Amino acid sequence: MKILIVEDEPSLCELMQRSLEKERYVIETASDFVHAEEKLGVYDYDCVLLDIMLPDGNGLKLLEKLKQMRKRESVIIISAKDSLDDKVLGLDLGADDYLAKPFHLAELSARIKSVLRRHNNQGDNFITFGNIKVQPDKFQVWVADRLLELGRKEYDILLFFMYRPNHLINKEVLAEAVWGDNIDQVDNFDFIYAQIKNLRKKLKDAGSTVEIKAVYGFGYKMVLVG
Repeated sequence: MKILIVEDEPSLCELMQRSLEKERYVIETASDFVHAEEKLGVYDYDCVLLDIMLPDGNGLKLLEKLKQMRKRESVIIISAKDSLDDKVLGLDLGADDYLAKPFHLAELSARIKSVLRRHNNQGDNFITFGNIKVQPDKFQVWVADRLLELGRKEYDILLFFMYRPNHLINKEVLAEAVWGDNIDQVDNFDFIYAQIKNLRKKLKDAGSTVEIKAVYGFGYKMVLVG
């Protein structure tokens, strides 16, 4: 799961980044309006943590632009401005939640999990497809009710596909989601092929009714077998 932190205070941004990376999120950051707008225009994220007071613009204007682009990112406004008007305007513009500074990192984590759960799996704690069941909060995967041991990147790849069954996934999009935005600068994607090969073998050996199929020249699709 990939998160963009839009925050101009370096110490707070670093603190949030370190805390969320420990929870296995892929974190990208932007310290001002211009860089945040650029990243949101080029890359996709699962969640955006958005400060209102930016040195070169208002975060709510960025939220407006994001919604105009019809992108699917969940948005949590994080701001020292704790007025009712800001909360109402932010939520009216399409934000999913509002968290006032100062806040505890545990509360931030809980808010992110709640927003992602509502956005991606209709509030359910589990995601299912075929005989695969994933519990994102615990990073656990079951195949036919048996716990499946996966490496971290194998799990991240599987979770990405579980949110998008039967969708054709470009390999560059998959790489950015699992490894971060700068991965678009690499010369080849051999590391993805290796991880997916291992994941496919583990799913097959476990008796999964789901397969990640290669689509020549484009990427992959998760489908039911048979």
